[in-house]
Amino acid sequence: MSERSITWTQASVANVPLRRFVGHVGPVEVGAVEFDGSNRLWTWSSPLAEDAWGHAQSEAGAKQGFEVWLRGWLENFRPFLER
Repeated sequence: MSERSITWTQASVANVPLRRFVGHVGPVEVGAVEFDGSNRLWTWSSPLAEDAWGHAQSEAGAKQGFEVWLRGWLENFRPFLER
């Protein structure tokens, strides 16, 4: 999976951009990255698994951390997809 596989869209409210990005692969929402002001960290999470989340110092780091998690998570499905 290349970085271009995930399309990140910045969320906004009333045309004001937020420090939150939603990631899609095709039409499927796979994750989100947002700034946690109380901890001053970027947090990534995924609707694909309840316990999928992590932190990073930067937006790019959170996106990279999410992609690493997603690759590992998808490996669980390889036996089903290769048949």
